[in-house]
Amino acid sequence: MLSLLLSAVLAVQAMAVLELNVPEQPVVALHSSDVVLNCSFNHTNPFNLSDLSVFWQLTDTQRSVHRYLEGHDQLADQAERFANRTRLFPNQLGLGNASLLLSRVVVADEGSYTCFVRVKDFGSAALLLQVAAPYSKPVVTLEPQSNLRPGDEVALTCVSYGGYPEGDVIWQDAGGRNLTENITTSVVANEEGLFTVTSVITVVLEPNSTYSCRLINPILGEEGYISVTVTGQNIAFPPVALWVTVGLAVCLLVLLIALAAVCRRKIKESCEEAKREAEEAKVLEEEEESKTGVRARWGGGDESGG
Repeated sequence: MLSLLLSAVLAVQAMAVLELNVPEQPVVALHSSDVVLNCSFNHTNPFNLSDLSVFWQLTDTQRSVHRYLEGHDQLADQAERFANRTRLFPNQLGLGNASLLLSRVVVADEGSYTCFVRVKDFGSAALLLQVAAPYSKPVVTLEPQSNLRPGDEVALTCVSYGGYPEGDVIWQDAGGRNLTENITTSVVANEEGLFTVTSVITVVLEPNSTYSCRLINPILGEEGYISVTVTGQNIAFPPVALWVTVGLAVCLLVLLIALAAVCRRKIKESCEEAKREAEEAKVLEEEEESKTGVRARWGGGDESGG
């Protein structure tokens, strides 16, 4: 019966006199979020909800998205992928609001949706749903990563993931000029339909070369940006040899500090020993002088006795 009723709606839509209002511009929904597909109708006379029929379906395949008949949702023919993800606004149906709430939007939801409404008269209108997801911040890697010299050929790889639809990659030099040669860009979708964009540019290295990678989402207008500067020894991406050099320098510094401490202790000990020796020599000298004075006094006493 529902199929016959829908067929009747399709047959008379050319004669529709019920005016429906839907967005003229595409409705943009963020991936994994909820979106409202607006559809309203003009009615001049009061009506009972039991006399209202609202059908939402995919325009291309005519698969059922949501149905409302005789005052209740009728979801027996609903496409499986929309199960538990759609609802109308029952409290606003009497006000002419036949909008559909679609929850947890996925990439596969993108497309054209048609809203059918019947209140004695029929009306239909279609709208376009576009799905979008922001890309992650781009990351740039360099190959090779060490022993770089001006004139070397290097490959810069810019990667960003988790976005939709396909993003546009723009490479620029330090002067902001677009680079268009020797660029290879690939786009791979994951199981959710979200894209990973990988762009590789091969350049001849110049002194203090700066390159930037820009990723633009054509729907959201968002732009991911990263800039790298590469010199003779690749400041932006330190080679392993540099880390080894830094490690050796730190070890050498520690050894020098330890050696300085040992030398300071040895010098201090040598000074203390020399001081002790000097004091001992002074004591011996004083004792020697004391003995000499005593002998001199004894020698004087013998002469006076004679």
